[in-house]
Amino acid sequence: MLTDNTATLKGQFLLAMLGLVDPNFHQTVTCICEHNDSGAMGIIINRVHHTLTGKDIFEELTIAHAPDAESIPVHLGGPVHVGEIFVLHGPPFNWEASLMITPSLAMSNTRDILEAVAMAKGPKTFIISLGCAGWGPGQLEFEIKENAWLNHPIFEENIFDIPIETRWDEAVKKMGIDPMLLSNAAGHA
Repeated sequence: MLTDNTATLKGQFLLAMLGLVDPNFHQTVTCICEHNDSGAMGIIINRVHHTLTGKDIFEELTIAHAPDAESIPVHLGGPVHVGEIFVLHGPPFNWEASLMITPSLAMSNTRDILEAVAMAKGPKTFIISLGCAGWGPGQLEFEIKENAWLNHPIFEENIFDIPIETRWDEAVKKMGIDPMLLSNAAGHA
């Protein structure tokens, strides 16, 4: 349970430790979009669906789209709500519903942002994901204590510019940690 002394993890990146064997999260980078007494919700930013693209999403929803939008990658945002679309994005934030994560990052899941993205009139930086990651009350805090995750505030530079396949390594390096030195075992002093 969050208390006045417990910091929220909203606006943090979670980096799966090497010992996290759950295939849904192995070496993932997750952006925590919300964290409160009810639990936490985030979007994995380094997993891409290998067969779906923007074209599939826009055609399924009958959204007109520019030819360039057809090749937009679709991310696997997590194992929860896998039939729902989430857009993690930078400015602008004037969509029907945008959950602000930091002053420069939001998550939206309304049709208007998808229509704008489809016509190259949406945010400059974004990812479209199917599904999200979710944790019940206290679950994420417990997993962090059990050495399943590293957490760090979202980096000022745009991690979305980093190639998807190197986002975990680069995020660990940006934390000042050599990925080769990470261990699967928790250390307690």
